[in-house]
Amino acid sequence: MSADQLKARLKEREGRHTEPSRVRLHRAISWLRRAEQEQAKDLADDDASFIFLWIAFNAAYAREIGIENSERDELRGFISGLLAVDASGRLQDLVNRTFTGPIRTLIENRFVFEPFWRALRSHDSSGRWEGQFASSRTAAMNSVLAKDTSTVLSIIFDRLYVLRNQLVHGGATWQSKVNRQQVEDGARLLGSLLPVMIELMVDHPETDFGEILYPVVQ
Repeated sequence: MSADQLKARLKEREGRHTEPSRVRLHRAISWLRRAEQEQAKDLADDDASFIFLWIAFNAAYAREIGIENSERDELRGFISGLLAVDASGRLQDLVNRTFTGPIRTLIENRFVFEPFWRALRSHDSSGRWEGQFASSRTAAMNSVLAKDTSTVLSIIFDRLYVLRNQLVHGGATWQSKVNRQQVEDGARLLGSLLPVMIELMVDHPETDFGEILYPVVQ
């Protein structure tokens, strides 16, 4: 669904959503629309598109994502909540259909694997990150085969979070040729996953995704 279609769908169900849920979704859809505008340009800006998509995701998720286990657990809980109401298996189908494309290339890209950068910063030549990298890739492959969509999505968002940090914290050059692959893959993936996630949230107002961090204050 496009942002405009999601907005219309939310309007149809507006009365069934709590105020925090309505605000959360309204904000997420607004940023999704901005990302779509970026992709609609003759020369699409994947850097800008990814950043707008990430803001849209954060608006829907309404929590901070980091590398701490507690934050990973919260993200996994959010994903599990979406999968629980995804009766037709749209997210699983999307993961299966795109695994040989942007998901696989993103998972196999060491430059969006945080332990690689930690080893580089600490001058760790033990090769430990390589073992972790191999384990992560194997876990993703096994999870796809086992239809464990929750684990696959958790691994994907680990990678996307590293990419988010590179862009938002100035760790990459705008439209740099050096990091094109992960930015293109990240924008494609988030652009595919996010509309489905938002649609599931719109269609299931009975699911409590928690309070929003910044409520509307008059």
